[in-house]
Amino acid sequence: MAFINVTKDGAVATLTISRPDALNALNEEVLAELEKTITELDADKGVLVVVVTGEGKAFVAGADIAAMADMNAAEAKAFAENGQRVFLALERAHFVTVAAVNGFALGGGMELALACDLRFASTKAKMGQPEVSLGVTPGFGGTQRLPKLVGPGKAMYLLTTGEQVDGARALELGLVNGVFEPEELMPKVKEQAEAIAKKGPTSLAMVKKAVHEGLTLGVEEGCKLEAEVFGRCFESGEGNEGMRAFLEKRAPKW
Repeated sequence: MAFINVTKDGAVATLTISRPDALNALNEEVLAELEKTITELDADKGVLVVVVTGEGKAFVAGADIAAMADMNAAEAKAFAENGQRVFLALERAHFVTVAAVNGFALGGGMELALACDLRFASTKAKMGQPEVSLGVTPGFGGTQRLPKLVGPGKAMYLLTTGEQVDGARALELGLVNGVFEPEELMPKVKEQAEAIAKKGPTSLAMVKKAVHEGLTLGVEEGCKLEAEVFGRCFESGEGNEGMRAFLEKRAPKW
């Protein structure tokens, strides 16, 4: 592919967006390749964790402003719906996603990070939703995912001021799970990804399902979903194996 590179190391895949001359900005071509890649990775049940990052000094600087500047209302809505579909596919895929935010993650780039399950940032990262400075709103899910992650007050501040925050401030706000020096980011993220990939494959997929679907449910319905996914871990046999391994003081064989 022209804009997406994927490497695999056991159960961990690394997906790198590679359009460094445009700071990895998202246009229709990049989104199409990203969607195709997500579909292919989701079909590979041997992949349990996907690290998402960008080539060069940006994670993803945003959606491609040059491609949007002359859009009419219908075209803009269709572009937003396209990006939303791709990010929903990433959010709903069976594998756990870990964003390694190595640099600029603004607008659509921030929204891509928000669609991941975990986020780690470089000390040199810059994250934000600056769309209001351009006279628009976020279009790829930022107004929906950001409040759920950091709370409505902090989200409204970021969304209405367009402020860009560094890694340390992102950690304070709850945007990321950890911050590392630039040279440590990918080794630390891959270390975390490999640790996650050692867990039960069904339990990882079911935790992701319960958390994301549960955000739209009341407590009672969410608990019903939790009981369902708990049962599915035993249906696969992994729950039994994991508990037997614990009792027998050995590593589980998934």
